[in-house]
Amino acid sequence: MTQLAIRHSLPGDNHIAESRRRGRGVVSNAVGRFEALKRHEEDDGWGSVDTLPAFRTEVAVEMARAIIARNESPDISFDRSINPYRGCEHGCVYCFARPTHAFLGLSPGLDFETRLVAKDNAADLLERELANPRYEPRTIALGTATDPYQPIERERKLTRSVLEVLERAGHPVGIVTKSALVTRDIDILARMAARNLAKVAISVTTLDHRRARSLEPRASTPKRRLEAISRLSAAGIPTTVLIAPVIPALNDYEIEAILEKAYEAGAREAGWVMLRLPREVRDLFTEWLMTHEPDRYRHVMSIIRAMRGGKDYDATFGKRMTGEGPYAWMIARRFQAALRRLGYRSTRTRLDTSHFRRPVLAGGQLSLF
Repeated sequence: MTQLAIRHSLPGDNHIAESRRRGRGVVSNAVGRFEALKRHEEDDGWGSVDTLPAFRTEVAVEMARAIIARNESPDISFDRSINPYRGCEHGCVYCFARPTHAFLGLSPGLDFETRLVAKDNAADLLERELANPRYEPRTIALGTATDPYQPIERERKLTRSVLEVLERAGHPVGIVTKSALVTRDIDILARMAARNLAKVAISVTTLDHRRARSLEPRASTPKRRLEAISRLSAAGIPTTVLIAPVIPALNDYEIEAILEKAYEAGAREAGWVMLRLPREVRDLFTEWLMTHEPDRYRHVMSIIRAMRGGKDYDATFGKRMTGEGPYAWMIARRFQAALRRLGYRSTRTRLDTSHFRRPVLAGGQLSLF
């Protein structure tokens, strides 16, 4: 059942008490948009609200029916992806995937980062789907909605099991993560990279440790992410740095510094994504701003609306990832100028599909060739 949200004295305020959400990202847990009833906690004067337990991470198991998700979006570079987990313990305040938790009857708020789902049959499903005679290989993106190396991966190792299947099949994979845990799998990734089958993108949102702790409370620190870039690149794995998202008037001043530090660490490709505020993410982000950066609230939201045609978000293809208008234009020019000055590559690494060999399932027939 969805956790209930707490209401303090301000009208319409759904903040959870800090003692219950310490170490988490967002500050509220409003009921999902598909629920018939809206609930909140109200202090009845007996102090019962103060005795409620802190939010703890819970993991449910899902036996998924399919594991490769398809998309036809023209503004992203892949048409298929795998997410071994639903929800993400990293707790990134701005995560565009938060609204998906509403489909589970849960809140995109604190539920998203505390009530997780693990697809324990991910590797078996993947092998079955790759074995389909109609399957045609193209790079699979790993970790497009929730981070494949979030903390529970240490024990569950679902991402590693997926990589093992992909390596055996000679199938290319691109990984996106905010976690230094990706270096655990350097053994697999280095072997795949030697065959041009793997690349990794590390997202570095800020170099400010304090702000990172607030924005992305359970993701690796900026220092550890830079160290991960260094270790991956030293192992011969093509490594990209992502500044995702660029948040107006909050981390935009760090673009050049992040690119410089990442280049020094070994990254040779880079990308950026403008802050996106779809559905519930808008309210969660503005609550966070008012709680942690109240003096910047008006400025941040003013620039966001200027880039989104006066709205908080515009999902139009070609605009949603970058925004439009003078500010978005300026960010793109700064980014490109920094890439040229530092020596980043102007083209993206293209992975090889020629190594693909369709898996043979138990009882299946081997190919003649």
